[in-house]
Amino acid sequence: AAMRRREEVAATLQAAKLNAAELLPAAHCLRFGPQAGAAYVLIIFVSFVPFFPFSLVIRGEKDEQAVLCSKDKTYEMKIADTSNMLLCVPGCKTPEQLKADEEPCDIIHAQIAGFSNNYWELRRCRPKLKKLRKLLMEDPYEGPDSAKDQASSPSRYTTEDLLNVVQASEDEIMHQLQVLDACQIEGYWRVLSFDYEVKLLNHVTQLIDSESWSFSKVPLNICLQELGPLEPTEMIEHILLSYGRKYTDGEEVYFEMNEDKICRTTAQMLLQNAVKFNLADFQEVWQQSVPEGLTTRLDQLKGLALVDKSSRPETICLLKVEDLPEDNQERFNSLFSIRQKWTEEDITPYIQDLCAEKQTVGALLTKYARSSTLNGVKVYNSRRPIS
Repeated sequence: AAMRRREEVAATLQAAKLNAAELLPAAHCLRFGPQAGAAYVLIIFVSFVPFFPFSLVIRGEKDEQAVLCSKDKTYEMKIADTSNMLLCVPGCKTPEQLKADEEPCDIIHAQIAGFSNNYWELRRCRPKLKKLRKLLMEDPYEGPDSAKDQASSPSRYTTEDLLNVVQASEDEIMHQLQVLDACQIEGYWRVLSFDYEVKLLNHVTQLIDSESWSFSKVPLNICLQELGPLEPTEMIEHILLSYGRKYTDGEEVYFEMNEDKICRTTAQMLLQNAVKFNLADFQEVWQQSVPEGLTTRLDQLKGLALVDKSSRPETICLLKVEDLPEDNQERFNSLFSIRQKWTEEDITPYIQDLCAEKQTVGALLTKYARSSTLNGVKVYNSRRPIS
């Protein structure tokens, strides 16, 4: 095709009834390249996302819906149609670039490399992190003496492995590894088996009791010296990091132990082998089971155990939020199959993690549940029949 001249550009502007004085002096003259018709171009709509100059990566296995991740955020990708054809023009200059050019061009001849009638629309979403816990629980660490751990296992994952299979940004994955109290052993991310975690915690609390230390000031070096013959020192330090806050006083390193977390783990140990537990009996046994000086409270068990105040006598049972489905509707279906009616106080710990950015628990309940009043108390039940 012949190159368009300035006179032809002016005539086109006149036919379109456009005032040339209101436009930039440079004009892009477009023409299709030889392969434009066969090219398939993905145009990703990112004008509202402050990504650049950061890298982007699409994550998702064959049976999963793709998500796009920046360094610290995750976005759903949904295809959207447009009535305007989108053209891919390599080297096309924006008005800002044209204004910044030291030698402005009069006519720019550009070739269209491809076109599309749709684009990928991005929407911020919660990272899909349930899979991370599932992967790590395939081969929990049971200690250096475990025969199972001595054998090689395909169910162990490096940071790169997790980035390849978990649909979340790198920062979100690394944060969740901290939440799960995971640690790196021989280059692989591992979570401790619950029994081994309790064993390590008991070593630490028994040492605190025997030395009459305050739970707010547990010395690292002495713990490593005293417990080193029993367990690897890196495991001792890991359990202190999991259940305490590290700080320094002078040249010594100390840990302030987390009372709520210690009480919570003790409660899980008591509840894990019982279908239901008489609440009054449980509270008595629970307080007797925690280290001396710690106080148990039911609010330490949010998202871990569920109290049934309607039964006589009142009961408590284990219900961990991490064992519930990740999908919103499936989560509510599961909860309403466990209990037909929920108060907002009871259900909040089990749906709090579903809240998207700036979304409230109240908004979730409005969408997925129906409210009513029972004996003067507002309760929520399912909007749809639960089989």
